Amino acid sequence: MKFRLLLWMLGLLMARASRNNPAFKHQLAGKDLTFQLQTTDGKVARHFVVRDQRVSSRGGATAEPAFAISFKDAAYGFATMQAKNKQLAFMQGIQDKNIQVTGNAGLVMWFQGLTKYLKQRKKKA
Repeated sequence: MKFRLLLWMLGLLMARASRNNPAFKHQLAGKDLTFQLQTTDGKVARHFVVRDQRVSSRGGATAEPAFAISFKDAAYGFATMQAKNKQLAFMQGIQDKNIQVTGNAGLVMWFQGLTKYLKQRKKKA
């Protein structure tokens, strides 16, 4: 349940950033693709559509994503996406075969670069 909620929130944050963050929109320039995050068994899946410098998301799998990241299970996916050092957690998961990447690996790196724009702003005291 936590992983499903996390993917839903990721979709909301990316949709908002694609409307309001010029740097995020710049990263979307020239991209027209669909990608997917899911569990290996496919019980939890969400796909994200990038088109016209905007991001939208829908629950469930899509037929042919440009890339898909599959986590061994929902608990592992949640822990990896919440890790302090996400890049290290992803690399470790891939090495241990707990994360599988299918499709264009270059786009996976692009996606990981997008996530830096989604950090919550700190409130000024």
